[in-house]
Amino acid sequence: MATMNTDTENNYLVITASGEDKLGLVDRLTGRIADSGCNIEESRMAVLQGQFALIMLVSGSWHALSKLEGQMSALGEQLGLVITHERTKKRERAEPAIPYTVEVVAMDRPGIVRSLAAFFSRNGINIEELQTSTYPAPHTGTPLASIVMTVGIHAKVHIPTLRGDFLDYCDDLNLDATFEPVRG
Repeated sequence: MATMNTDTENNYLVITASGEDKLGLVDRLTGRIADSGCNIEESRMAVLQGQFALIMLVSGSWHALSKLEGQMSALGEQLGLVITHERTKKRERAEPAIPYTVEVVAMDRPGIVRSLAAFFSRNGINIEELQTSTYPAPHTGTPLASIVMTVGIHAKVHIPTLRGDFLDYCDDLNLDATFEPVRG
């Protein structure tokens, strides 16, 4: 028989928000979360070409999250954002994963991120974080792509073999890459 979490146990809500960037968006969103008695566990935010995007994991009692959920639609209208929210449970890993940072720099061209994602997918490795950017190379102005990702590698994976295979793969595609454990 399933039991509902009591009011004192933490429950979780994932909130995503997007729209035109304006001064004070983060202040207003986080203020509403704090005023509801909830806590931000994790969040990622970016502004790209004037567009704001945010995803966050919020925790709180069942009642505090319900109060917050009831305010999301009106808050979205006030701020000019599309806000979605969904209850979730804290995810427990089936097996421990060691975080590794992968950094790649290459001449920018379509398909680099997809190619890297396919390599890790084929090897059963989840991409947990991903950031990409482009910038002109010093002196020449050639467009370069910078890709930084965190991947979770399970204990059963032989890391030296994976690292070697990855660096060989990058050499074949003319990508400069590093593959290192995340430093705490």
